[in-house]
Amino acid sequence: MLRWMLVVVLVLVLFNGLRPWLEKIGLGRLPGDLHFKLGGREWHLPIATTVLLSFLAMLISKLF
Repeated sequence: MLRWMLVVVLVLVLFNGLRPWLEKIGLGRLPGDLHFKLGGREWHLPIATTVLLSFLAMLISKLF
């Protein structure tokens, strides 16, 4: 369980660091991605992008 939590945190940190580059190619701005302001901060919830990247990761893992 601890290993999976560490993997999830590392992936989230990696995605957050790559977010500006990914937005340039269109990821992070898909129709299912949420962007809103709450409490003076801007929040990004890339739900559709996460589903798309998970699907691509699943396809790659099935091929190998």
